[in-house]
Amino acid sequence: MKEKETHKQSLRKVEQEMDSLSFRNQQLAKRVELLQEELATSQAKGQKSKNKGDSPSQQGLQQTQVVFDEDLQKKIQENERLHIQFYEADEQHRQQESQLKVQLEELERDHEQHQAIVDGLTSKYMDTIERLQSVQARLEVKAQTLERESNECRVQTEECQQQLRKCQSELNRQVKQSSCVIQEKVPFNDTNVAGQALGFVQDIVVALLNFHSYTEQRVHIYPLDSSIEPISPLNQKFSQYLHENAAYVRPLEEGLVQLHQSITEDTVTVLETVGKLKDFAEHFTSYTHFLQKILPYQLKSLEEECRAPLCTSSLISKNQELQSGMKRITSVFDKLHRYIILLALPSELYHPTGLTYSSAVFTQLAACLHSLHDAIKEMSKHYSQKAGLEQQLPTVTQKLCTTNECLLASLGMLTNSTDKIATFFSNNLDFFTSSTGYGPRGGVGVLNPLQAESMLGNKKKASDYMQAIRKPRAESVPYREALLNRRVLTSSTESRQGLTQQVVASQEKIARLEQEKEHWLLETQLGRVRLEKESQRIQDLETQLSSALEGGGGSPVARHGSDDTIGLVDLCTRQDALVRDEESREQLIKTHYMARVGELTTQLQVSDSKAVNFHAECRALAKRLALAEKSRETLTEEVKLANQNITRLQDELATTKRSYKEQLSMMSDHLCSMNETLSKQREEIDILKLSGKVQNKVPLNTLW
Repeated sequence: MKEKETHKQSLRKVEQEMDSLSFRNQQLAKRVELLQEELATSQAKGQKSKNKGDSPSQQGLQQTQVVFDEDLQKKIQENERLHIQFYEADEQHRQQESQLKVQLEELERDHEQHQAIVDGLTSKYMDTIERLQSVQARLEVKAQTLERESNECRVQTEECQQQLRKCQSELNRQVKQSSCVIQEKVPFNDTNVAGQALGFVQDIVVALLNFHSYTEQRVHIYPLDSSIEPISPLNQKFSQYLHENAAYVRPLEEGLVQLHQSITEDTVTVLETVGKLKDFAEHFTSYTHFLQKILPYQLKSLEEECRAPLCTSSLISKNQELQSGMKRITSVFDKLHRYIILLALPSELYHPTGLTYSSAVFTQLAACLHSLHDAIKEMSKHYSQKAGLEQQLPTVTQKLCTTNECLLASLGMLTNSTDKIATFFSNNLDFFTSSTGYGPRGGVGVLNPLQAESMLGNKKKASDYMQAIRKPRAESVPYREALLNRRVLTSSTESRQGLTQQVVASQEKIARLEQEKEHWLLETQLGRVRLEKESQRIQDLETQLSSALEGGGGSPVARHGSDDTIGLVDLCTRQDALVRDEESREQLIKTHYMARVGELTTQLQVSDSKAVNFHAECRALAKRLALAEKSRETLTEEVKLANQNITRLQDELATTKRSYKEQLSMMSDHLCSMNETLSKQREEIDILKLSGKVQNKVPLNTLW
């Protein structure tokens, strides 16, 4: 293709030269015509002057004519030379054009052949990849099913253990009530409550990590794409701080895990004895300082988005609402960390009169958690509206849309997590705000660690005594439950073992086939090299034989000597060939394995990039699935409420119908009784009328 471009450039140059020569030729032709006209005019004037006789002016005209003739002869010669050059350049151009056409046809044929080979290999390997991907998907589904079953079994086991621990703790509590002189009250926390709080905090940590990471990714995409042009120094610094978010967010989870591990049934759990709460408070303080550090950069970054050329007034208003939301969230986190610090320093919570402020601190902490949930929910709503407005911009990219979706998913997860932990604190507020779990006799003062240790010793002695006087009962499980658990465990174990054996067999088969492929590829290359060496050696021997026959064909002795020489040369040649063959074999093996290592490195890099992309897509799909599940749960609850309302309305309607029927029956009875009364009254009236008529007739008869 480069040669074709070079030939094209040379052809353009020749065409330009031809155009200039043709233009020059036209000028010369016009000049010749003018000279011929001037010659004709001068000849006509000369003929006229001959009739008048010779004169001095005639001689000047003759000299001018001679000069014109010489100039005309030169122009004619130059025109012929230019015509010859033009013809030669035209012929050369045609030859080059025919050669380039032939080369172009050959290159096109080669390209078609290579493309056909590439298409065949692509279809072949794509089929293989699709088949392997389908097998991998089936295996992943089976593995997920087995993992889910094992998790269910583990959950059931943990529930049984928790019930056992509850029974044991209840027994220990009863023992302490009967044998301890220390007044026992409700503990500050136990394993179940701490475990629930740990789960909620872990969800919040994951949501915060995702939110900060996707915010950093958005800074590199909008308003300037870092892959096309450098972003502003402000956003660079903001991205650098956001990249350090894991160093501040992860310790929150680790601190609460340590706090949960320190809370056991063998310890007295009150504010004065929980030392790990102070470490958690320090980690929360560090994260609050991190939020305060990145807040100005967040506000300035939003202001920079407002200054973008395509930023509309509605987007500017949404950015301002996001700025106020971020300020509110930072202030709420600041309040939370102050209350947590107060809880970590229980000596500050006691008044000299003996009263405690811990209940007020827990109440304010629950209120702050609700405020945090409201602030994050409001910011999520504003961000959703902003993402919808950004999708309407003409310059929006798919990368920005995907990042916005991930940000909204992380905000949704953070909203749900804060709602859960706020509800959890509100529901257990009576438990948290109750008085100190243990205290000295009389309930005055606080429990120090030495008193807690003494109380634990008494508790242990009482527990040992109760275990000594009671006969241990053998732990048993109901027969039906044990049989069901055995069937589940047996089926899951067999299916997992079968899948594991299939996977191992498939991996071994693939490895064996790869080894055989490498072996035969190497053998093919070695055979090709040996064939080339043998062909070269045969050619060398034929050349030596022909030269020996030409040099010693005169006598038998010479031929005999030449035969010895040929044998010696053949032996030396074979030895050299063997040495070269070994060296070439080593070099070929080295080259082959280096090429194979490079190829595997490239495949590994491609696989890593695909795996990263697939992992990101899986995370996005998982988040979408979680959101869909949550929306499904919400809709299910709404449907349940609607069904309950329908049932209630149907009951009310049935009750109303029944009451109306009863009223109608009562009215009917009343109407019947009224009709009977009316008929009786009419009969009485008729009787009275008849009796009145009879009384009026009696005196007349008497008179007659």
